Amino acid sequence: MENLAMLWGIIGPGVAGALFGAGWWFWVDAVVCSAVKVSFIHYLPGIFASVSALMFNCVSKEDLGGDYYSAYGGDDNEWRAKLWLFVAYVVSFVCLAASVGLLVQDALTDKGPSVWTGVAGVLQCVFVLISGLTYWTCHSSDD
Repeated sequence: MENLAMLWGIIGPGVAGALFGAGWWFWVDAVVCSAVKVSFIHYLPGIFASVSALMFNCVSKEDLGGDYYSAYGGDDNEWRAKLWLFVAYVVSFVCLAASVGLLVQDALTDKGPSVWTGVAGVLQCVFVLISGLTYWTCHSSDD
């Protein structure tokens, strides 16, 4: 089991980077291949999904345990880390909901971008958020 954890620590960041790149690749492909100009509002779910992935990677797993000494007040840091993680997850799910909403909007109207732009936005958010979670699970605080 220790070998599997060590292997995941080695290949996990590469997998996370590939997922992140694939997510943004879907989005760039949709924007480049779009017949109409894609409005800036369509960019926001992917941008904020990337920010939320960065947000929950700022919290180390050791900060959630409470088994450590802190000069800043002990248990206060644990609930602050959990609150930060909660806010990051809320932002990530709002991004996912916004991208699904834009997909529905693109599917129902003929004037805007194609349905592929909406699908690519959803795929971008899903891949970016999975990459953030993948990286969070494979790195430790001593890296």
